[in-house]
Amino acid sequence: MLAFGADRGYNLDMTDAIAGIMPSALPPTEAELAEWNALTRDEQLARYREYFAQPDCDTFTMETPDDILAAARSHVAARRRG
Repeated sequence: MLAFGADRGYNLDMTDAIAGIMPSALPPTEAELAEWNALTRDEQLARYREYFAQPDCDTFTMETPDDILAAARSHVAARRRG
């Protein structure tokens, strides 16, 4: 399951209608999860479509899944520390 976050940087070029909560590999905060759950199914699908239409979703990387997971865990740990 993907988590969701408004602070992930993926919404920089999106319209105001989509610029709220977006999919993320990081665990959501309680507020982010509540915001996502408040969306209708169609709104959630629209967010996914917008997210996957971003140029970054078409970019190849040399990072392994383990590299990505380690970076995500580091980000979460830093966020928890404040």
